[in-house]
Amino acid sequence: MCAALDINRRTYYKYRNSEDKDYYDYLLIKEIFDESKGTYGYRRICEGLLIKYGVIYNHKKVQRIMNKYNIKPQYTRKKRNPSYKRIEENVKPNLLKRKFNTDNENKIWTTDITYLIYKGKRAYLSTIIDLYDRKVVAYKISKFNNIPLVIDTLNEAIAKRKDVHGLIIHSDQGFQYTSFEYKAICESKGIQISMSRKGTPIDDSPMESFHGILKKETLYNNNITNLNEYIALVEEWIEFYNTKRLKNKKK
Repeated sequence: MCAALDINRRTYYKYRNSEDKDYYDYLLIKEIFDESKGTYGYRRICEGLLIKYGVIYNHKKVQRIMNKYNIKPQYTRKKRNPSYKRIEENVKPNLLKRKFNTDNENKIWTTDITYLIYKGKRAYLSTIIDLYDRKVVAYKISKFNNIPLVIDTLNEAIAKRKDVHGLIIHSDQGFQYTSFEYKAICESKGIQISMSRKGTPIDDSPMESFHGILKKETLYNNNITNLNEYIALVEEWIEFYNTKRLKNKKK
């Protein structure tokens, strides 16, 4: 299992003992689930784990973890084309209250999704920024605005920074951030969820500013001919933003 997760045994047991013991099992289960294009139930995921990693899982444990993180195969969903809605019981209060500066990394992250649109075609950019240095911790670009886009961004950020217990992550009240899977991952890692009030973008002004700068310096300053060029330019710009571009922390 440690080899599959690319971590040493000491790290695995440190975090397994101090945080939700299901999180690393969830990562392996989700990998098999995603590879099946969202079609495997818990029994086939058990088979997939054995074939790919040689790890034997009890099917009841896999079923419990899938239920906990709301991982459901497509054929068990009630609607083929679900309309995503905010889950009101998972809406959290605004912990930041527009105080966007912090004295160290991994204390406050902010996250959001924005459109990348060119001539009627669109993609979606999901980003997590550390408010300490305003650097991008993780980002994902997808043709679909859905829960997996946000979950993949969050998992990548956690994998990069690792020690995130006690961290605050701030977002709007979008359906992705009120999903049970997002809530379960944050709780399993000891991450506190903070959310802007409805219809109040100023509550998340650092992300609003980031998106404005990104679009100004990519889409509006270059000769783009198609969406793929736009996406490539955004990826190059984020690397530039993280490594060279000067940042104003008081935004």
